[in-house]
Amino acid sequence: MEGKARQRFVLFLAPRSGSVATPRRQNYLETFYKLSSNPGGVEKRSADSVVLKLRKMQSFFGLAVTGSLDADTLALMKHPRCGVPDVGEYKLFPRELKWTKPHLTYRIENYTPDLARTDVDQAVQQAVKVWSDVTSLNFIQIHGGIADIMISFGMLEHGDFFPFDGPSGLLAHAFPPGESIGGDIHFDEDETWTNNTREYNLFVVAVHELGHSLGLGHSSDPEALMYPLYTYTDSDNFTLAKDDVQGIQALYGGNIPFESHRIAWRCDPDRPVDAITESHGGLLIFQDRFFWNYHPQMTKEKVSIINAFWPNLPNKIDAAYQYPSKDTIFIFNGGYFWTIDGHNIIKGYPKNITEFGFPKTLEKVDAAVHDETTGKTLFFTGDECWSYDEESQTMEEGFPRLIESEFPGIGNRIDAAYQQNGYIYFIHESTQLQYSTWNKQLIRTWKESSALWC
Repeated sequence: MEGKARQRFVLFLAPRSGSVATPRRQNYLETFYKLSSNPGGVEKRSADSVVLKLRKMQSFFGLAVTGSLDADTLALMKHPRCGVPDVGEYKLFPRELKWTKPHLTYRIENYTPDLARTDVDQAVQQAVKVWSDVTSLNFIQIHGGIADIMISFGMLEHGDFFPFDGPSGLLAHAFPPGESIGGDIHFDEDETWTNNTREYNLFVVAVHELGHSLGLGHSSDPEALMYPLYTYTDSDNFTLAKDDVQGIQALYGGNIPFESHRIAWRCDPDRPVDAITESHGGLLIFQDRFFWNYHPQMTKEKVSIINAFWPNLPNKIDAAYQYPSKDTIFIFNGGYFWTIDGHNIIKGYPKNITEFGFPKTLEKVDAAVHDETTGKTLFFTGDECWSYDEESQTMEEGFPRLIESEFPGIGNRIDAAYQQNGYIYFIHESTQLQYSTWNKQLIRTWKESSALWC
């Protein structure tokens, strides 16, 4: 948890003392059903308070509300579960915490020896996709620095003052959205983690804990993912219960169905193109969470979901360009970029855009295009443009320059750019412009929807 302060208001572990229940069982009640404390922060323990906690627990799980440690209650206490307190329905953590930005980064700090690193990566990727499929959130995996959601494996006292309890029992816990340790997820390394039905399936636990990282509490619906007790679910056939979907969409809204986008959005002038790049003689056009593949040899354009084609890419693309000499495409989102080769994302990405020579204060790239006539790559940020030398991998001196002075006539904002037949095509909002780099002259303008052949 490098650089993160240890702050949390959930998973309160009270000292063990008992009257009606044994210390272990009373600790279970204190952890998951803590009653209101007095102003000094110390709750008075009595037989009555334990009975109240038992009643609360029994009510949450739909057991007979007896207030006593009957057989059903004892059996449930032994069931492996999440380490976050139970709060009922799909209600949120106190103060209804949520992330206020649509793009969230995550980083796997260390790996369990129980699984190959690729299996751990895949389990987490599948887990974040569950939530991005039903919300407007984008998840970006990074491999260094501090991410919004830091994921790690540890055992017993593992650095956050909320220790695990050895094999079984508590499997993992997560912190609600926020600064510092907010959003982080910890898995108990004393468990045996698998990618099948044996022991504890990492995907199943990860997708549950991510729900907490996004702001959801526990559900009392046994069919819901956010139910606190562990139940194996096949990741290939996984679907969220209605309770889970309603809860997360109450926080972040829903996503647009694929067919609705394909039919209604393609030629909607109010939904602009995000990025365009050349690709093997054709064009890839990114629009919202989809991309369109156009090629002269194709009888019909092909549309795909970005995450379905490249699972590790974010849902939305800011800029993209092809570097023909290496047959690779660079993809940009926020302060990060990826390099892709066909279906594959090259290992070691994403990387920070500062590697191109951009200042650390630059938040995003608006558009990019590789100019084959000069061998330089042009980047557009705000009202400025930059020229990058691919051979020396350095930003050219004298840049950035104002767009309107470097490319007279095209305005001072660019949303997307690509090159065809020696011309550079610039797109801004509902307008597309054809520009000649030979004589630095604007050739013509037309509606942007023509880029989608509308």
